This record gives sequence, C-alpha cells and structure tokens, in this order.
Amino acid sequence: MTRTRLRDLGIVVGELPTGEHNTITDVPGVTVGHTTLIKDSPRIARTGVTVVLPRAEHSWHEYVFAGYHAFTGNGELTGAHWLNDSGMLCTPVGLTNTYQVGVVRDALVEYVCLHDLPRGESSDLPVVSETYDGWLNDLSAFHLTKEHVFQAIDSAAGGALAEGSVGGGTGMICHEFKGGIGSASRLVEIQGTTYTLGVLVQTNYGDRRLLRLNGVPVGRLIGNQEPPLPWESLKWFNSIVVILATNAPLLPVQCRRLARQSVVGFARVGGIGYNADGDFFLAFSTGNHLPHTPSRSLVVEMLPNRALSALFIAAAEAVEEAIWNSMTTADTMIGFQGHIAYALPLERVVEIMERSGEG
Repeated sequence: MTRTRLRDLGIVVGELPTGEHNTITDVPGVTVGHTTLIKDSPRIARTGVTVVLPRAEHSWHEYVFAGYHAFTGNGELTGAHWLNDSGMLCTPVGLTNTYQVGVVRDALVEYVCLHDLPRGESSDLPVVSETYDGWLNDLSAFHLTKEHVFQAIDSAAGGALAEGSVGGGTGMICHEFKGGIGSASRLVEIQGTTYTLGVLVQTNYGDRRLLRLNGVPVGRLIGNQEPPLPWESLKWFNSIVVILATNAPLLPVQCRRLARQSVVGFARVGGIGYNADGDFFLAFSTGNHLPHTPSRSLVVEMLPNRALSALFIAAAEAVEEAIWNSMTTADTMIGFQGHIAYALPLERVVEIMERSGEG
C-alpha cells in the first residue's frame, strides 16, 4: 500500500473539521521548510532540519505571543528562558537531531546578520529543539551545515507539507516503527469566529505495545514481529517535539496552557514520558501584532479563558492525528550500522480498525 496520510486510509481522529490542508500551514502566515540529508558515503546520513516560520518572511519583523511546556526534560529547547520570561517567540523554530542543535541555532542567528534583518530584543536567541536520530544516523559525522539551515528557511512554504522521513524527522523512530515529521489542523468556532489550530510534530518515542488509535490497541494487535522491532531490547532515547500554532488571539499564559493541555493528544497515542525522555510542547499565537520595535504602547486582544476549552479539544485531536501522520507517511529505512526501522504496516492498521468498528 502506498504511504499516505491517516485520513487517506479512511480513518478519522476526533470530531472537529480540519483546515484546507490539514497541516500547521492552515494557520494563516505559517510556513514550513525542510532540508533532508540521506547519503551512504563517505558516512551514513539519515538526518536533516525543519524550520517553522510563524509569519513567513516577516517572522523577524513581527513577534508572536508564545509559551511552552516541558513534559519531560532530557532534551534541548534553546531560547526557552527568554521565551518564558518575555512571553514572545521572536524567531523561526528549528527542529533537528540532538548533536546539531548548536549548528541550527547559530545558523538562525547568522541568517539574520547576512540578510540585515531586524535584531530587536531577542533575535539572537532563536528557539531550536531536537530528538535523537543516532540509531539510523551516524551522529558523530555532524552532517548538517549552516547552509542546510539556510536552505530550509528559504524553501519554507505554506500549503501541503512533506511528512514522514523528511527534515528533522528523517532518522526518527516512533512507537518502534519509522516515524518523523507529521502535521494536522483543526477549525474551531469561538464566539461566532472560526479560528485555526495547527500542529507539527517530530516523533522519536514510544513502545509498540502502547500504540493506540482512537482507543484501539493497534500496536499490541500488530505485535512485535510483523514487522520486527528495530532493536532486540527497548532503547531509552524517547522524545517528541510538538509545535502548535493558532490565529486565535492568546496571551502568553494562555499559550502555555495550550501547550500543556496538548499532552493529552500525545497520551492518546500511547505516549508515557519515561525518565530519560525529552518531550517539549510549544504553542504560539499569531492573533496579535507585535512589532519588533514598537514606538508606542500596544493594544492586544485575548480570548476569555472559558473559550480555551475548545482549543484544548482541537489540540488533543490535532496532536494525535499529526503523530499518526508521521508514521503512516514514513517508509522503511535502513541506516547506520545496517539498522532498520520498518514502516508501519498500513494494511494491518486498516484491517484492525475495520474489525474494531473504528475504521
């Protein structure tokens, strides 16, 4: 069966409608770019970088309110102190592998300098996060360069997104199947206005036996031999990074709440958050205009807190579906030292869901 998105298999998560493309780029102004590195010589590369721009090419000119939640802490999220202190996201967000966070962070700073972009208060403190791809990628070869990051920024676009084994998700494994980048979106009507919430995930976590879809224990029913697990014993380098975007007008504290509540979608799929995991959830809102050098006091808008529950539901649904899209679109990959991460068997998923009545 051709690799495809979950809904193309006839399986729907949740009840809310999706945006046009069912991706994070359904949020107006949000764009995403990938650079994917797959090569076997002189050393094995199965890695890359993904960049999320909150306001397309204006991401350095106009900031967005943001907040994050660290569900577990064995990972990296640069710029987090200023993001938490100021409540603003002032640069694009980069996603890559554990060893090359510094390269991506420095490249985002250099991109500002090379293009004479506004520096503002905090453009020198970009937000970059990571998950570990060392099972399939030769991490010690340090394949990524600043030019790869520039390429991801310059290629960032809206519309339908490449998912699965692309960008920062190239070498990632999810619930012991091939994982990577996934996305989804939801439309929410609040007080007569329709808002969009979009999600992008980089998945590299989870046990197969815990994998669930609409409550159905799909991973347990597939079992450990069809296809085989990528390793003989469980590897404890589990992590996920979740980026949430919305055009609903939220203040920083509301963004933090949205980030925290989105863990529900992670849990629905079977995410636990082990001791040595690094699970980060970052939410930003484009619903206010925050120039990098305001000349006067700013008037901002916010939804009443009682309206947030609708966004919490949307986040749970979109995170769950985005994680599944990261697996259904990813192909089997052979990588470093001959390690193999097998693709999720789509036929079996469809069969299991049809038998359960959830397909």
